[in-house]
Amino acid sequence: MNNIEQTNVVADIGGTNIRLAIVDENTKLTQIESYQCRDFESLADVLKHYFKVKKISDTSINTCLAIACPVENDQVIMTNMSWVFSQRELKSALNLNNLWLINDYTAIAHAIPLLNQSQKIKVGNGKAVPNTPIAVCGPGTGLGVANLVNVDNKWVCLSGEGGHGDFAPVNEEQVKILQFLFTKYHHVSYEQLLSGLGLEQIYQALHHINNREFTPLSAQDISQKALDNSCELCVTTLQHFCKILGSFAGNLALTGGCFGGVYIAGGIVPRFIEFFEKSGFRKCFEQKGRFSDYNQNIPTFVITESQPGMLGASAYLSQQLSITQQISK
Repeated sequence: MNNIEQTNVVADIGGTNIRLAIVDENTKLTQIESYQCRDFESLADVLKHYFKVKKISDTSINTCLAIACPVENDQVIMTNMSWVFSQRELKSALNLNNLWLINDYTAIAHAIPLLNQSQKIKVGNGKAVPNTPIAVCGPGTGLGVANLVNVDNKWVCLSGEGGHGDFAPVNEEQVKILQFLFTKYHHVSYEQLLSGLGLEQIYQALHHINNREFTPLSAQDISQKALDNSCELCVTTLQHFCKILGSFAGNLALTGGCFGGVYIAGGIVPRFIEFFEKSGFRKCFEQKGRFSDYNQNIPTFVITESQPGMLGASAYLSQQLSITQQISK
Protein backbone atom coordinates (compact mmCIF):
# COMPACT_ATOMS: atom_id res chain seq x y z
CA MET A 1 0.00 0.00 0.00
CA ASN A 2 2.92 2.37 0.68
CA ASN A 3 3.83 2.37 -3.03
CA ILE A 4 0.35 3.50 -4.07
CA GLU A 5 -0.47 7.20 -4.17
CA GLN A 6 -2.91 8.10 -1.39
CA THR A 7 -5.53 10.83 -1.48
CA ASN A 8 -7.34 12.17 1.58
CA VAL A 9 -10.90 13.39 1.01
CA VAL A 10 -13.31 15.03 3.46
CA ALA A 11 -16.95 15.97 3.17
CA ASP A 12 -19.55 17.95 5.10
CA ILE A 13 -22.98 16.49 4.34
CA GLY A 14 -26.14 18.37 5.21
CA GLY A 15 -29.76 17.95 4.25
CA THR A 16 -29.41 20.26 1.24
CA ASN A 17 -25.75 20.44 0.23
CA ILE A 18 -22.67 18.27 0.31
CA ARG A 19 -19.25 19.92 0.28
CA LEU A 20 -16.14 17.92 -0.59
CA ALA A 21 -12.44 18.69 -0.56
CA ILE A 22 -9.04 17.08 -0.90
CA VAL A 23 -6.71 17.48 2.07
CA ASP A 24 -3.13 18.24 1.03
CA GLU A 25 0.06 17.22 2.82
CA ASN A 26 -0.20 20.33 5.03
CA THR A 27 -3.78 19.39 6.07
CA LYS A 28 -5.13 22.30 4.02
CA LEU A 29 -8.43 21.98 2.17
CA THR A 30 -8.07 22.12 -1.61
CA GLN A 31 -10.32 21.60 -4.64
CA ILE A 32 -13.48 22.35 -2.65
CA GLU A 33 -16.71 21.56 -4.48
CA SER A 34 -20.33 21.90 -3.42
CA TYR A 35 -23.22 19.85 -4.81
CA GLN A 36 -26.96 19.74 -4.30
CA CYS A 37 -27.83 16.44 -2.62
CA ARG A 38 -31.10 16.22 -4.56
CA ASP A 39 -29.13 15.96 -7.81
CA PHE A 40 -27.82 12.50 -6.83
CA GLU A 41 -29.56 9.23 -6.07
CA SER A 42 -27.17 8.32 -3.27
CA LEU A 43 -24.10 9.38 -1.32
CA ALA A 44 -22.06 6.83 -3.28
CA ASP A 45 -23.05 8.52 -6.54
CA VAL A 46 -21.88 11.98 -5.50
CA LEU A 47 -18.60 10.62 -4.13
CA LYS A 48 -17.99 8.69 -7.35
CA HIS A 49 -18.67 11.87 -9.33
CA TYR A 50 -16.20 13.88 -7.26
CA PHE A 51 -13.51 11.20 -7.49
CA LYS A 52 -13.95 11.09 -11.28
CA VAL A 53 -13.90 14.87 -11.75
CA LYS A 54 -10.78 15.22 -9.59
CA LYS A 55 -9.19 12.17 -11.29
CA ILE A 56 -8.43 10.36 -8.05
CA SER A 57 -10.38 7.15 -8.71
CA ASP A 58 -7.18 5.13 -9.22
CA THR A 59 -5.51 6.23 -5.99
CA SER A 60 -5.85 4.79 -2.51
CA ILE A 61 -8.50 7.01 -0.93
CA ASN A 62 -8.94 7.81 2.76
CA THR A 63 -12.16 9.61 3.62
CA CYS A 64 -13.77 11.32 6.59
CA LEU A 65 -17.39 12.30 6.14
CA ALA A 66 -19.13 14.67 8.56
CA ILE A 67 -22.86 14.11 8.41
CA ALA A 68 -25.86 15.68 10.15
CA CYS A 69 -27.33 12.50 11.63
CA PRO A 70 -26.44 9.64 14.03
CA VAL A 71 -23.52 7.49 12.84
CA GLU A 72 -23.19 4.92 15.65
CA ASN A 73 -24.66 2.05 13.61
CA ASP A 74 -23.54 0.59 10.29
CA GLN A 75 -26.77 1.69 8.61
CA VAL A 76 -26.99 5.46 8.36
CA ILE A 77 -30.38 7.11 7.88
CA MET A 78 -30.15 10.79 7.04
CA THR A 79 -32.47 12.97 9.07
CA ASN A 80 -33.50 15.56 6.48
CA MET A 81 -33.36 13.60 3.22
CA SER A 82 -33.91 10.15 1.76
CA TRP A 83 -30.35 8.79 1.63
CA VAL A 84 -29.94 5.52 3.53
CA PHE A 85 -26.71 3.53 3.31
CA SER A 86 -24.45 1.00 4.99
CA GLN A 87 -21.04 2.29 6.01
CA ARG A 88 -19.50 -1.09 5.30
CA GLU A 89 -21.09 -1.33 1.85
CA LEU A 90 -20.14 2.25 1.00
CA LYS A 91 -16.51 1.57 1.79
CA SER A 92 -16.56 -1.60 -0.31
CA ALA A 93 -18.44 -0.07 -3.27
CA LEU A 94 -15.97 2.81 -3.55
CA ASN A 95 -12.95 0.65 -2.76
CA LEU A 96 -11.86 3.04 -0.03
CA ASN A 97 -8.71 2.49 1.96
CA ASN A 98 -10.27 4.06 5.08
CA LEU A 99 -13.72 5.46 5.78
CA TRP A 100 -14.65 7.40 8.91
CA LEU A 101 -18.14 8.80 9.41
CA ILE A 102 -18.55 11.38 12.16
CA ASN A 103 -21.44 13.51 13.36
CA ASP A 104 -21.39 17.10 12.13
CA TYR A 105 -20.87 18.45 15.66
CA THR A 106 -18.01 16.05 16.23
CA ALA A 107 -16.43 17.65 13.17
CA ILE A 108 -17.07 21.19 14.42
CA ALA A 109 -15.57 20.29 17.80
CA HIS A 110 -12.41 18.90 16.17
CA ALA A 111 -12.04 22.13 14.18
CA ILE A 112 -11.73 24.28 17.30
CA PRO A 113 -8.03 23.59 18.14
CA LEU A 114 -7.16 24.61 14.56
CA LEU A 115 -8.98 27.95 14.55
CA ASN A 116 -6.82 31.06 14.22
CA GLN A 117 -7.73 34.56 15.37
CA SER A 118 -9.44 35.39 12.06
CA GLN A 119 -11.76 32.38 12.37
CA LYS A 120 -13.23 33.24 15.77
CA ILE A 121 -14.23 36.24 17.86
CA LYS A 122 -13.67 36.39 21.59
CA VAL A 123 -16.54 37.70 23.72
CA GLY A 124 -15.64 38.90 27.21
CA ASN A 125 -12.72 37.98 29.43
CA GLY A 126 -11.00 34.75 30.34
CA LYS A 127 -7.97 33.01 28.89
CA ALA A 128 -7.93 29.54 27.35
CA VAL A 129 -5.72 26.96 29.07
CA PRO A 130 -4.05 24.67 26.48
CA ASN A 131 -5.17 21.02 26.30
CA THR A 132 -8.04 21.48 28.76
CA PRO A 133 -11.68 20.57 27.99
CA ILE A 134 -13.60 22.60 25.40
CA ALA A 135 -17.35 22.86 24.84
CA VAL A 136 -19.22 23.96 21.74
CA CYS A 137 -22.90 24.68 21.21
CA GLY A 138 -24.60 25.85 18.07
CA PRO A 139 -27.97 27.53 17.74
CA GLY A 140 -29.35 26.89 14.26
CA THR A 141 -32.18 24.70 13.03
CA GLY A 142 -31.69 22.93 16.36
CA LEU A 143 -29.16 23.26 19.20
CA GLY A 144 -26.06 21.13 18.74
CA VAL A 145 -23.72 20.42 21.64
CA ALA A 146 -20.36 18.64 21.92
CA ASN A 147 -17.36 18.50 24.23
CA LEU A 148 -13.71 18.02 23.36
CA VAL A 149 -11.14 16.55 25.74
CA ASN A 150 -7.44 15.92 25.27
CA VAL A 151 -6.29 12.36 25.96
CA ASP A 152 -2.62 11.46 25.43
CA ASN A 153 -2.17 14.52 23.18
CA LYS A 154 -5.12 13.51 20.98
CA TRP A 155 -8.52 15.16 20.90
CA VAL A 156 -11.56 13.06 21.74
CA CYS A 157 -15.09 14.36 21.13
CA LEU A 158 -17.87 13.56 23.59
CA SER A 159 -21.10 14.20 21.75
CA GLY A 160 -24.63 13.99 23.05
CA GLU A 161 -28.00 15.71 23.03
CA GLY A 162 -27.34 18.50 25.50
CA GLY A 163 -29.63 20.86 23.61
CA HIS A 164 -32.60 18.86 24.86
CA GLY A 165 -31.81 19.46 28.52
CA ASP A 166 -34.48 21.21 30.60
CA PHE A 167 -34.67 24.98 30.17
CA ALA A 168 -33.92 26.66 33.51
CA PRO A 169 -35.13 30.29 33.80
CA VAL A 170 -32.92 32.63 35.84
CA ASN A 171 -35.22 35.62 36.32
CA GLU A 172 -38.92 36.41 36.63
CA GLU A 173 -39.48 37.25 32.98
CA GLN A 174 -37.86 33.98 31.88
CA VAL A 175 -40.14 32.18 34.36
CA LYS A 176 -43.10 33.77 32.56
CA ILE A 177 -41.68 32.68 29.18
CA LEU A 178 -41.40 29.13 30.52
CA GLN A 179 -44.94 29.23 31.86
CA PHE A 180 -46.22 30.31 28.45
CA LEU A 181 -44.33 27.51 26.70
CA PHE A 182 -45.81 25.01 29.15
CA THR A 183 -49.20 25.86 27.64
CA LYS A 184 -47.83 24.43 24.36
CA TYR A 185 -45.48 21.63 25.48
CA HIS A 186 -45.17 19.16 28.33
CA HIS A 187 -41.37 19.51 28.21
CA VAL A 188 -39.45 22.70 27.43
CA SER A 189 -35.83 22.24 26.40
CA TYR A 190 -33.13 24.81 25.74
CA GLU A 191 -33.44 23.98 22.04
CA GLN A 192 -37.00 25.33 22.08
CA LEU A 193 -35.56 28.75 22.91
CA LEU A 194 -32.08 28.59 21.35
CA SER A 195 -32.88 27.90 17.70
CA GLY A 196 -34.63 29.62 14.82
CA LEU A 197 -37.92 28.35 16.21
CA GLY A 198 -36.76 29.51 19.63
CA LEU A 199 -36.54 33.14 18.57
CA GLU A 200 -40.10 32.93 17.28
CA GLN A 201 -41.33 31.32 20.49
CA ILE A 202 -39.67 33.90 22.74
CA TYR A 203 -41.28 36.60 20.58
CA GLN A 204 -44.69 34.92 20.88
CA ALA A 205 -44.30 34.50 24.64
CA LEU A 206 -43.48 38.21 25.11
CA HIS A 207 -46.66 39.15 23.23
CA HIS A 208 -48.65 36.96 25.61
CA ILE A 209 -46.88 38.26 28.73
CA ASN A 210 -47.44 41.90 27.70
CA ASN A 211 -51.04 41.29 26.55
CA ARG A 212 -50.25 42.39 23.01
CA GLU A 213 -52.01 41.26 19.89
CA PHE A 214 -49.74 38.69 18.27
CA THR A 215 -48.29 39.49 14.84
CA PRO A 216 -46.32 36.47 13.55
CA LEU A 217 -42.76 37.11 12.36
CA SER A 218 -40.06 34.74 11.14
CA ALA A 219 -36.80 34.38 13.05
CA GLN A 220 -35.04 36.30 10.29
CA ASP A 221 -37.54 39.16 10.50
CA ILE A 222 -37.28 39.28 14.30
CA SER A 223 -33.50 39.51 14.07
CA GLN A 224 -33.60 42.19 11.40
CA LYS A 225 -36.11 44.37 13.26
CA ALA A 226 -34.01 44.03 16.40
CA LEU A 227 -30.82 45.01 14.61
CA ASP A 228 -32.32 48.06 12.90
CA ASN A 229 -34.08 48.94 16.17
CA SER A 230 -37.46 49.22 14.44
CA CYS A 231 -39.33 47.01 16.94
CA GLU A 232 -38.82 47.24 20.69
CA LEU A 233 -40.27 43.77 21.29
CA CYS A 234 -37.91 42.26 18.72
CA VAL A 235 -34.96 43.90 20.48
CA THR A 236 -36.15 42.40 23.78
CA THR A 237 -36.61 39.00 22.09
CA LEU A 238 -33.06 38.96 20.76
CA GLN A 239 -31.71 40.12 24.13
CA HIS A 240 -33.49 37.23 25.86
CA PHE A 241 -32.07 34.84 23.27
CA CYS A 242 -28.51 36.06 23.98
CA LYS A 243 -28.98 35.92 27.75
CA ILE A 244 -30.45 32.42 27.71
CA LEU A 245 -27.60 31.29 25.45
CA GLY A 246 -25.16 32.79 27.96
CA SER A 247 -26.75 30.86 30.83
CA PHE A 248 -26.70 27.64 28.81
CA ALA A 249 -23.07 28.10 27.72
CA GLY A 250 -22.16 28.85 31.33
CA ASN A 251 -23.74 25.56 32.40
CA LEU A 252 -21.60 23.74 29.84
CA ALA A 253 -18.51 25.44 31.27
CA LEU A 254 -19.40 24.36 34.79
CA THR A 255 -20.26 20.75 34.00
CA GLY A 256 -17.25 20.18 31.76
CA GLY A 257 -14.61 22.30 33.51
CA CYS A 258 -14.08 23.86 30.10
CA PHE A 259 -11.03 26.02 30.72
CA GLY A 260 -10.14 25.57 27.05
CA GLY A 261 -13.15 27.78 26.28
CA VAL A 262 -16.80 27.57 25.29
CA TYR A 263 -17.46 28.14 21.60
CA ILE A 264 -20.65 29.26 19.86
CA ALA A 265 -21.18 27.73 16.42
CA GLY A 266 -24.21 27.51 14.15
CA GLY A 267 -25.76 29.83 11.63
CA ILE A 268 -27.59 32.30 13.87
CA VAL A 269 -25.15 34.20 16.11
CA PRO A 270 -22.56 35.16 13.43
CA ARG A 271 -25.29 37.24 11.76
CA PHE A 272 -25.36 39.75 14.63
CA ILE A 273 -21.92 39.71 16.24
CA GLU A 274 -21.93 43.39 17.25
CA PHE A 275 -25.32 43.07 18.97
CA PHE A 276 -24.19 39.81 20.61
CA GLU A 277 -21.01 41.34 22.04
CA LYS A 278 -23.04 44.14 23.68
CA SER A 279 -25.84 41.84 24.89
CA GLY A 280 -26.18 40.14 28.27
CA PHE A 281 -24.60 36.93 26.96
CA ARG A 282 -21.31 37.17 28.85
CA LYS A 283 -22.89 38.48 32.06
CA CYS A 284 -25.28 35.53 32.14
CA PHE A 285 -22.42 33.15 31.27
CA GLU A 286 -20.56 34.32 34.39
CA GLN A 287 -23.57 34.72 36.69
CA LYS A 288 -23.36 31.40 38.55
CA GLY A 289 -23.74 32.36 42.21
CA ARG A 290 -20.86 31.09 44.36
CA PHE A 291 -19.12 29.86 41.20
CA SER A 292 -19.25 33.13 39.26
CA ASP A 293 -15.49 33.56 39.76
CA TYR A 294 -15.00 30.10 38.24
CA ASN A 295 -16.71 31.04 34.98
CA GLN A 296 -15.10 34.47 34.81
CA ASN A 297 -11.81 32.73 34.04
CA ILE A 298 -13.28 30.73 31.13
CA PRO A 299 -13.22 32.42 27.72
CA THR A 300 -16.08 32.39 25.22
CA PHE A 301 -15.79 32.62 21.46
CA VAL A 302 -18.03 32.81 18.39
CA ILE A 303 -16.83 30.68 15.48
CA THR A 304 -16.78 32.78 12.30
CA GLU A 305 -15.06 30.21 10.06
CA SER A 306 -17.51 29.42 7.23
CA GLN A 307 -16.53 25.75 6.89
CA PRO A 308 -15.84 24.42 10.40
CA GLY A 309 -17.26 21.00 9.50
CA MET A 310 -14.79 20.53 6.66
CA LEU A 311 -11.92 21.81 8.79
CA GLY A 312 -12.86 19.47 11.63
CA ALA A 313 -13.23 16.48 9.32
CA SER A 314 -9.72 17.21 8.05
CA ALA A 315 -8.37 17.33 11.61
CA TYR A 316 -10.16 14.11 12.53
CA LEU A 317 -8.90 12.34 9.41
CA SER A 318 -5.32 13.43 10.07
CA GLN A 319 -5.49 12.26 13.68
CA GLN A 320 -7.01 8.86 12.76
CA LEU A 321 -4.42 8.25 10.04
CA SER A 322 -1.69 9.05 12.56
CA ILE A 323 -3.16 6.53 15.02
CA THR A 324 -3.47 3.92 12.25
CA GLN A 325 0.17 4.41 11.25
CA GLN A 326 1.35 4.07 14.87
CA ILE A 327 -0.58 0.83 15.27
CA SER A 328 0.84 -0.61 12.05
CA LYS A 329 4.46 -0.01 13.11
